[in-house]
Amino acid sequence: MRSLRKWLAPFARLVYALTIHPRQIFLALVDLPRFFRDSRAYRRQQGANTKFPYRFWQIWPCLTDYHDSSGVAEGHYFHQDLLVARRIFQHKPARHVDIGSRVDGFIAHLLTFREVDYVDIRPLNSTTSGLHFIQSDATELAEFKTGSLESISTLHAAEHFGLGRYGDPVDPESCFRYMKALMRVLAPGGRLYFSVPVGVERVEFNAHRVFSPSTILETFRELRLDRFCAVMDDGRLYLDVEPQIAANERYGCGIFEFIK
Repeated sequence: MRSLRKWLAPFARLVYALTIHPRQIFLALVDLPRFFRDSRAYRRQQGANTKFPYRFWQIWPCLTDYHDSSGVAEGHYFHQDLLVARRIFQHKPARHVDIGSRVDGFIAHLLTFREVDYVDIRPLNSTTSGLHFIQSDATELAEFKTGSLESISTLHAAEHFGLGRYGDPVDPESCFRYMKALMRVLAPGGRLYFSVPVGVERVEFNAHRVFSPSTILETFRELRLDRFCAVMDDGRLYLDVEPQIAANERYGCGIFEFIK
């Protein structure tokens, strides 16, 4: 059975990549009767002077929201974005540069208390105050001088380098060249906040790589690890643990804080 799942998994991922989501389709079909019941109930209850009259041609069915929770307070992005934003707030660097982290999560957190220089290969259409955007392939970080940055973050980004997912050139070694560039531009005494998927090491083309924690530590051997936290497969955050605790995860998130 395990072998069958292994061979079927790529086909399932392809189905999702084509925006065909079997679970969503199933839930939508299951909830159609409920939608029509609620629709009839609303029409029966509305009076002649209802402020929001129900007209059938204006329907906008949200058929799977019945099953949603009020929000997501777990998982990689929730925990890493909040944790690293708090650390940067605590250290208060004069300048902070981020490469490729999530704009509507982590960068938004930072912008509540500081300005951010943000680098990404993709375009960004924003007039948000305090956000200074640089569109660039960050593999070599050519825009920055050696030892010039006191505070750098790159969360859930390095695993995508060189896989062509975001229009970057395909290159199996691109992620490691990027990590070396991060070490080059980090100033003495500077801090690097770095997160990637961790666990059983592999590439899942062209989505991402999963790194063994030991691979990250070896690549950044010129830096000192000040703190390691991990979001494990259970979705929970584990603070100040040994990196190897995440070595056998299926798809964990390792949050490394390095000092040069």
